[in-house]
Amino acid sequence: MDCKQASQLISQSLDRRLSLRERLRLHYHTFICEACKRFGQHLHTLRVAIKRMNENVENDTNVTMPSETKARIAKSIESFVD
Repeated sequence: MDCKQASQLISQSLDRRLSLRERLRLHYHTFICEACKRFGQHLHTLRVAIKRMNENVENDTNVTMPSETKARIAKSIESFVD
């Protein structure tokens, strides 16, 4: 597996559960490739940050916009996270 294939699998793992074979191949690759390991860590960090941002938008009473707008923004952000 090369870095391009690994980065694709890392990205796909955010959207779907990888097969056992894909997980094993990716685990082996990230064990030997520090760049791909960091890429996976960065994507995970971004996902967590976006999820927290979504929660903050939903719960922020200081945001002065219609609740429908807040809900639409939260839903849009959520589509990137889930």
